[in-house]
Amino acid sequence: MTTTPNSALRAVRMGLLMSQDDLARAIREAGVPGASKRLVQRWEAGVTTSPRPVYARALEQVTGLPIEALGFAAPIPLGEVADDGRGGHDMTVAGTEAAPAPVAHGHRANHSGIWLSRYEYFSSGRGAAFVGLHHVVVLQHGSRLTVRSLPGSSDSALIMDLVVDGNVVTGTWTEETARDSYYQGARYHGAIQLLAEPTGRRMAGKWVGFGKEFDVNTGPWQLVFQDASTAKTAVERYNHRPQE
Repeated sequence: MTTTPNSALRAVRMGLLMSQDDLARAIREAGVPGASKRLVQRWEAGVTTSPRPVYARALEQVTGLPIEALGFAAPIPLGEVADDGRGGHDMTVAGTEAAPAPVAHGHRANHSGIWLSRYEYFSSGRGAAFVGLHHVVVLQHGSRLTVRSLPGSSDSALIMDLVVDGNVVTGTWTEETARDSYYQGARYHGAIQLLAEPTGRRMAGKWVGFGKEFDVNTGPWQLVFQDASTAKTAVERYNHRPQE
C-alpha cells in the first residue's frame, strides 16, 4: 500500500521555522506528553492520515490553522436527509476516501522551493491600489502544490493549494490579515489561475475574490522563483519582508 506524503503539514512546519523535534516539543507543551519526532515523521510521511482528536487539537493550537489546512482529513459528518421535492428523500454521507488528484498532462518540472508571491488589489475603503508581497514555501507532490507564507515575510498569513496541469496552475488562496492592520484580522479567500513559464522561474495570472461590498474582484498575481532549496537554512534566509 502506497502512502501520500503530507506536504501541507511539512510546509506549515517549515513556514514556522520548526524542525520535526520542535513541532513535537510544541505539541507536548500544548498538553500532549506523548508527542514525539517519530510521530511527526509518520504524519508527514502520510502513514497516519487522521491524528487522534487530542493531537488534532494540539496541532491546531500550535499552528493556528484548522486540521483540514494541515493536510489531514476533516471529521466525517453524519448523513443528512433532504426532501428531493418529488415526494422522496435523498441522503448524503461524506465518503472516507479523499478524491483522487487530477493527473497533470505534460507536467514538466518540480516547482518545490522558495518563491516570491506578489499580487495587486484595490482598496475601496482607502481609494488606492496596493501590492501584497510574501516569501512562500512551495512543496510539490505529483500534480499538487502546497504554498505557505513565511511568518517573517508579512504581517498576514497566506495559504495556496494548487494543481498543475502542464503549464496551467489552478487552485485556491486564503489570506488572514493581522489583527492590528487596516483589515483587523479579516480572512479573505478566492480562486487563482496562473501560467507557468517554460523556464520554470515564474508563474503569472490572476486572482478572483470577494469584496466587502458583496462584489467580486480580480487582479494580477505572480510567483517568482527564488531558491530550489527548502532546507531550514534557506527558509531562514528568506524569512524577511520582500523588497519591491
